Amino acid sequence: PVPLPVVHEPMLLLAVTEFVANSAAFTYFTAGALRRNISGDMLPRRFPLQLRTKSLGLFSPQLQERYPDQPMELQLWARQQPLLSCRPDALHGTLFSSVEAFVVLPNATRVPAFLLNIDANVTGKPSISGNRLRGTVRLMGGGSALPAPCPAQGLPVPQVTRLETLLKFGLWLFGVPWANSECCPHPVP
Repeated sequence: PVPLPVVHEPMLLLAVTEFVANSAAFTYFTAGALRRNISGDMLPRRFPLQLRTKSLGLFSPQLQERYPDQPMELQLWARQQPLLSCRPDALHGTLFSSVEAFVVLPNATRVPAFLLNIDANVTGKPSISGNRLRGTVRLMGGGSALPAPCPAQGLPVPQVTRLETLLKFGLWLFGVPWANSECCPHPVP
């Protein structure tokens, strides 16, 4: 018998335990690294809804009445440590986040408008393409958005169903592609 030629190809063995993944999530959460402020100039111009009271007035009409066509900002943060689980095919996570919307007045004062608690399930799957370690992120099933009013301003809670649909659309259109473009762009040695 003739021996088969041996092919030497690079191999990468990657092992991640739930303990490591959850320790990293705990560290990022405790350090306050899971916070982000979003202003209108950070949104892509093609995004169908801009961060202004005029646009968000669709979800809370009194917002536009009280603060006509003023800019807005969003503050996003994790209100609990993300929970991660490792499966043979992917890394699954549950995110517990909150979004608070602020109206930015001409004197730069930020006035709270509304607060939403948003929970979502995501899946991240590593892959190797050429000599690069990559990954993809996918939003699984529906997240949920629960309103929490800002009583000091007397503004009603926004129509959550419409706003939740818009937030999911924004995550699918911008959040997941951004995460995919940022996920593991490093060459494999």
